[in-house]
Amino acid sequence: MGEIHILTDQPQVVPALVGGFLSVLGLCSLITKERLYLSETLLAMVYGIIIGPRVLNWMDPSGWSADEHQLTQEFSRYALAIEVMIAGVALPKKYLLREWASLLVLLLPVMTVMWLVSAAIIKFVFNLPLLHALAIGSCVAPTDPVLANAILKGMFAESHVPVRLRNILTAESGANDGLGYPFLFFALYLMRIGGGKAIGTWLYATCVYQVLLSTAIGAIAGYVGRKALRLAEAAGWVDRESFLSASITLAILLVGICTILGTDDILCCFVAGNSFTWDDWFRLETKDTGLQETLNGLVSMAFFMYFGSVIPWSSYSSANLLHPWRIVVAVVLIMLLRRLPILMASYKLIPAIRSWQDALFAGWFGPVGVSAIFYSIETIKQLTEHEDSNGGRVAGIVYPIVCAVVFGSVLVHGVTIPLILIGRRVKTTLSVSASTVWIQPNGGGMFRTISGKFRSREAGSDNAADVALTISPTHTRPSPHARDTPLEV
Repeated sequence: MGEIHILTDQPQVVPALVGGFLSVLGLCSLITKERLYLSETLLAMVYGIIIGPRVLNWMDPSGWSADEHQLTQEFSRYALAIEVMIAGVALPKKYLLREWASLLVLLLPVMTVMWLVSAAIIKFVFNLPLLHALAIGSCVAPTDPVLANAILKGMFAESHVPVRLRNILTAESGANDGLGYPFLFFALYLMRIGGGKAIGTWLYATCVYQVLLSTAIGAIAGYVGRKALRLAEAAGWVDRESFLSASITLAILLVGICTILGTDDILCCFVAGNSFTWDDWFRLETKDTGLQETLNGLVSMAFFMYFGSVIPWSSYSSANLLHPWRIVVAVVLIMLLRRLPILMASYKLIPAIRSWQDALFAGWFGPVGVSAIFYSIETIKQLTEHEDSNGGRVAGIVYPIVCAVVFGSVLVHGVTIPLILIGRRVKTTLSVSASTVWIQPNGGGMFRTISGKFRSREAGSDNAADVALTISPTHTRPSPHARDTPLEV
């Protein structure tokens, strides 16, 4: 007679926990996304914290592998590769060529300032040497495509954010993830080698080999993949399912090739995505399938569920450098100063950002996420492999600091839109109440003047129309038999 066994080990429990969360969230997805406007990544992170070792201890990834950091980095690597490929494919025809001026400003001066500001905050809050702070600051400098897509997709974005602004932020988040390598290795080479030799090594090993070679590989791979897919589709060799997944399989292929060559796989995948849909053919063919939104949701929720369970809470202790007050101050300052001031100061140099309102949105919604986790572990890996005695302190604190910043970014950006909508509803209620007034005789026959300014924006439109409605004063005396009647504006 067979025996009944109930398995409670993590390999059996975790799929049920993950699948259960995704199933329940899917059943109420319309409410969470389009009524409450709650971020799915925020919900996934909170759920990961709850089932993680800190609370219920139902999922503890530290026991899944001998090297937890290696597991986290590989998970983040493939999540980023898929996301930046999706970001590249989602952009319109020849987008990088048409918006090169905007991207040039965002990826060079703006990102450099973001790096330096983040490093300055980390240096003074944690009292670190400059090079150590520059290495850690480079991890949180890039904006994240996983979290950016969560903000730039959905009903709120389609109704309130112009298409041109969504496109430029998508392009920036995809490109600057790959360009995080030069900032990171600049600090690492100075720590490891120092002087002019470090700069020379950085120029040919990072800027030429990692960045330029990755860009070339991505452009060629995207072009060849697009032509091959066209030929296969015209010949009737490819079915619909394989057609839709062509960009994802290309991303996985490029991660493997770039890992073998030691080049920048994230930048390569983003460039390949742009090259793959350079003529807009593939983007238009897959536009109405919902594939990108589905993949984005699954990848982001899976990763942040995992992230919630691996946050190193035990590292934040008053007994070491990572005192809780230092962590809180650093996260708050990075959220406020890392990106928003430089975008507000330089938006007139960015053609795709046309007003201070655009700059305010773009400056605030520059989240820190998966890419920061990836770069923090890459920092540890580089310092460990080269036995850099000067970087031992960095290797011990970079991951906890970055995790705290990512946690703060997911939390803050996840609740911003609901708070904005609550504020708008309160303001609308007050405005409607104030706009209904009673006409009363006023001394010499003057009536109250009401002036209201309403701003209307068509969904997805770049143009907004301002309409001023005014009831002018009048000297006409009301009839003594007239009753007070309300005037609704």
